[in-house]
Parts: sequence; structure tokens; C-alpha cells
Amino acid sequence: MSDDAAVLAEGRITSERIGHTFAIGIDRPSKLNGFSPKMLVELAEAFTSLERDEAAWVGVLYAHGANFTAGLELDKVAPIMRERGGVFPPGSIDPLSLRPPIRSKPLVCAVQGICFTLGIELMLAADIVVAADDCRFAQIEIARGIMPAGGATVRMVERAGWGNAQRYLLTAAEFGASEAFRLGLVQEVVPAGRQKDRAMEIAGVIAEQAPLAVRASLASSRIAIASGPEAAFRELKAQQAQLLATADAAEGVRSFIERRRARFTGR
Repeated sequence: MSDDAAVLAEGRITSERIGHTFAIGIDRPSKLNGFSPKMLVELAEAFTSLERDEAAWVGVLYAHGANFTAGLELDKVAPIMRERGGVFPPGSIDPLSLRPPIRSKPLVCAVQGICFTLGIELMLAADIVVAADDCRFAQIEIARGIMPAGGATVRMVERAGWGNAQRYLLTAAEFGASEAFRLGLVQEVVPAGRQKDRAMEIAGVIAEQAPLAVRASLASSRIAIASGPEAAFRELKAQQAQLLATADAAEGVRSFIERRRARFTGR
């Protein structure tokens, strides 16, 4: 088998930076973008590149082809999980944000077609989700004798409430884009084929803001979810003091006085 054929067989993760937006693509359309072990490693590496690239201020996660992902290639991933306890390289950013190091930059996710199991968990680990109107969602692990282990048991409850989450976690039933929007699992539904463009548009707006302030706001929200509102409130004064000392904060004041768009540098 040629190198190109091997890549097609096992799939790959693509990445490119466009301005301040770092786009990460799931690329295995012939297998419904099912994740091989190789793709999981490459996904973590791409998330790590997003985190380390100083010129990348926001990420977009999307998929090539008609579907987001049918989930894990379980027969190949399960043995690795049993042996090692995980597939993401040590020290890499966790795409599911379950263990440190955690991504500090915002991520917009675009989903379409089939979005099963890991697909739902990846989008719930993102910050904003745009869904195509042809989406088919399902968290079907319990039908395979296992449970969702990528965050869905917690994040679906956070977004949708207990009963709404259990309705789908415990039945493995499919639901569509309109139901995902009703439950708060996605933030916008667009015609199929528009999801990546719309995600890039939203990311572009985020990239126009002060990047340090964006990350601080994201961090504050995460503290509130992880440790409660009071913990987040305790950090606000120190977080704001750090931001007020930045060049971007000074630029923000100047742009207000001069009535022009701010030109932020991330410093």
C-alpha cells in the first residue's frame, strides 16, 4: 500500500491557520469520518498546535465530506484504551477537555450529517457549535455495552437538564438539529453546506476582539462551571487587573476615544 493510500485508509487530521483562525479538519469521508487511533493522536497534536501558535487566537473544528463523524473505530481503539487508559499523547492538549493541559483559546465547532458518540462529545467540549440542518445526533455507547466516557454524561446534563439528557443518554435514540438547538447543545442551525463558513465567520468576529481578554473571559466561565460562581467571583479582580496592565487594554481605551476599531496585538 502506498503512503497516500495508507493515509486515506486510516484517515487524517488537517490543519491550517487563516489569519488568526486555526482550522482543524477531520478527514476520512469514506469511513464516515470514523476516528482511527492515528486520527486521535493527530487531533490532539492539532489542538496542541492551536494552543502553542501565538498568532492563532481562535480555533474552528470541522469535518471534510458529508458527515462530522460516526465516532470511534471501536475495534481498533478499544484495545489501546484497555492497555494504556487513553490514546492522546501525554502532555498534549486534550480535545475533550477532560484532563490537563486544557485548551485556553476559544473553539467554534461546525457539525453536519452523522454526528454520533465522540462527535457529540467533541462539540460539547467546544465553546460554540454551528449545526447543519441535516445533522443526525446519537449517543449510542450503551447499545455497545459501554458508557459515554468523553464528557457527554456531564455536559449534556449541564446544557439540557437532567431529564432531557437522560432521554438520549439512556435510550441511544437519534435526534436532529432542531432538537439539539432546543436542548442548547448547539447554538445555531444553518442549511447543510453552510456550517463551516458560518463557524469561520463567528471565529473571525472572536479574532477581532482582544485575545487576552477573550481567554480570560473563557477561563472565568470555566472556573464557574468547575468550582461554582463564588470561586469565579473571587478571581475577577485579579483577572481584570492583569488585563488592565496590557497594551491591548490601552489600545482599547485609545480606540474608544478616537472612535475607531481597535487593533489588538495580544500583548
